[in-house]
Amino acid sequence: MNSSFIIPDWPVAETIRSFSTTRLGGISSSPYDSLNLGLHVGDEPDAVLANRNQLIQELKLPEQPRWLDQIHGTHVCSAQDWQYGDQADAIISHSENQVCSIMTADCLPILLCNQQGTKVAAIHAGWRSLAAGIIEKTIDKFDCHPADIITWLGPAIGPTQFEVGHDVYQAFCQHSDTAQHAFKKTDSSHYLVDIYLLARQRLNALNVSAIFGGDYCTVSDPSQFFSYRRDGVTGRMASIIWIAAK
Repeated sequence: MNSSFIIPDWPVAETIRSFSTTRLGGISSSPYDSLNLGLHVGDEPDAVLANRNQLIQELKLPEQPRWLDQIHGTHVCSAQDWQYGDQADAIISHSENQVCSIMTADCLPILLCNQQGTKVAAIHAGWRSLAAGIIEKTIDKFDCHPADIITWLGPAIGPTQFEVGHDVYQAFCQHSDTAQHAFKKTDSSHYLVDIYLLARQRLNALNVSAIFGGDYCTVSDPSQFFSYRRDGVTGRMASIIWIAAK
């Protein structure tokens, strides 16, 4: 497989296909170099569409990914009812060959499936949607016990780079006392926060314990990842999942 893509290492059913892209392997010019998949960031549309078509070919996708208009909210879109331009921060499918996808450049991408491999989802978990319950709302759409759900945490801003204010601390700690363990105070009004740990805490609270990934830092690795916090104007990566036809 091309090194432009990360293949999640998680124990899912053989019908599950999942990938996370890096910034490598596309045709976009700086500062979007080179596999930018976001049409909304100022890159040349033709370059983005070429990158998206390349993604389909290299990963042998059964269809164009079902892209979302992500708004840092908690709406979960059904792939069955999806239309281009849908505003949502998660997408879920129970049908074969429906490619669920979300884009990130520091926010946390989360892929989910049940043990049977009959339902999948992709979540865009920025801190706002994470605090507001995007994980909980997505898990609620699975028709199985949460303990049967497997999750993978894709490339996001790491715990040594994600500095936030007291508002973010309050948003999580008023929900759960355990959230304070994800924050490290740097001065009177700022903290370093581990978004991976916050996601794990939310998942654990729902009895989801099969959690994999969470080993990257988009900010610290400019050669491999886009990062909005590091660069401001930059491209977008994608995390995608689907159920392959048997």
